[in-house]
Amino acid sequence: MEHMYNLNIERAVLSAIIFDPEIYEEIASKLMPHDFYLPFHTHVFLAMEALSREEKPLDEEFLRSKLVSMEKFDEVAMLDLLSANPISNTAAYLTEIKAKSTKRALATLATEIKKVTIEDDLPAEEVMNLVEKKLYEITQNNTNEDFRDSKEITLAMMDEIERLKALGNSKLIGTDTGFKNLNDRTSGFGKGDLVIIAARPAMGKTALVLNMALKAVERNEGVAFFSLEMPAEQLMLRLLSAKTSIPLQALRVGDLRDEQWSQLSAATSELSQKKLFVDDGGYATIHHVRSKLRKLKAQHPEISVAIIDYLQLMSGEGKEGRQQEVSEISRGLKQLARELQIPIIALSQLNRGVESRDNKRPMLSDLRESGAIEQDADIILFVYRDDVYREAMEKEKEMKAKAEGKEYTSTFNKKSEEDAEIIIGKQRNGPTGTVNLVFQKKFTRFVDASVTPAFEVVYEEGDIPMQEGHIELPPI
Repeated sequence: MEHMYNLNIERAVLSAIIFDPEIYEEIASKLMPHDFYLPFHTHVFLAMEALSREEKPLDEEFLRSKLVSMEKFDEVAMLDLLSANPISNTAAYLTEIKAKSTKRALATLATEIKKVTIEDDLPAEEVMNLVEKKLYEITQNNTNEDFRDSKEITLAMMDEIERLKALGNSKLIGTDTGFKNLNDRTSGFGKGDLVIIAARPAMGKTALVLNMALKAVERNEGVAFFSLEMPAEQLMLRLLSAKTSIPLQALRVGDLRDEQWSQLSAATSELSQKKLFVDDGGYATIHHVRSKLRKLKAQHPEISVAIIDYLQLMSGEGKEGRQQEVSEISRGLKQLARELQIPIIALSQLNRGVESRDNKRPMLSDLRESGAIEQDADIILFVYRDDVYREAMEKEKEMKAKAEGKEYTSTFNKKSEEDAEIIIGKQRNGPTGTVNLVFQKKFTRFVDASVTPAFEVVYEEGDIPMQEGHIELPPI
């Protein structure tokens, strides 16, 4: 068991802090209290943390007093610690403490795996999930499953308030959505948020999240993209079109002018250096997403957001019907977002019923298999472009006239830029309402509208008149 800890090294590091308190901050950024094997050493490190927070000296006298107040003082162990020779170069010692702490965590996990597999006889799927979760925690060295007491929660909250205060008047406190108007309404997507973006076909469901992904990687953040419908090459084409302002159709056929080839080359070179990771296998269960995302986040801590296109294409693992599967998926995504402390954005389909209403703006009841999704999501956004329906209605009138042998002149004017609305149908920590964007069709790109209207839109199902029939939407 001795190879699992080294008390002399632990004493040397703690003694070095008492000898030179200036090094505490650096050591505290690399070690957690549970990294120390001897319980007394853990308490000493916690006492140092408390004294540092209270801006008191980290000397022998104050440490004794703090440990006594914590009812954790041990005279013999304290003398052993003070008699250790302080060291000037702590790096190698810290690495050793960390390595032994990880070994102990792995040994504990091995025991737990045996228990849940043999004694508790848990299903293999549950055991795999538990093992992957624990391994991720160990790689992050964040294995703390105890209750969080009032003091620790309050201090964490005060740290967050101080962080927000330092931002001044900035409305952005979460992950940047990539759109100023949306940031103003949401304050950004929160760490641990499950964000649902829903739309009918042809509204640019995918285009919006690709714009968000592009802006994130341009900020040198990492993005994980699960593409269940589109190959990675097609996603990259859309990103390049949005980035270069070269029409998507021109990129698809390679019909470019010399200066556009230069633009494309520069954009390709830049994006190739960014942290965009795409899984386009076309198949995903919640277990698949959990496993891959944990590994990716452990390897690339800069991952700031994960995107799933789209939720209804994920396969369930239950056998109790699709509603139960979707419930399992949405709950699993929410738990994963909290575990990894990043927002997870999942695209979702809307029911066709929205098209049979006079007012076709979506509302929460339009979500397919909506119950669990609506409950688990922190933010639900609907993408709506009125021109899509206006164009579809004109085509329907034209076809009807032709079928009756009549002349028909369309009054619809196709625009290269269309007004778009992002309807905030749910926001756990903020208002609902509408954010105005502009959709640039040629580049499959959304951009901020110049002015965001200062009104709130709340739709109640009973307020919207219904009519029979539906409209088939044209593809983009």
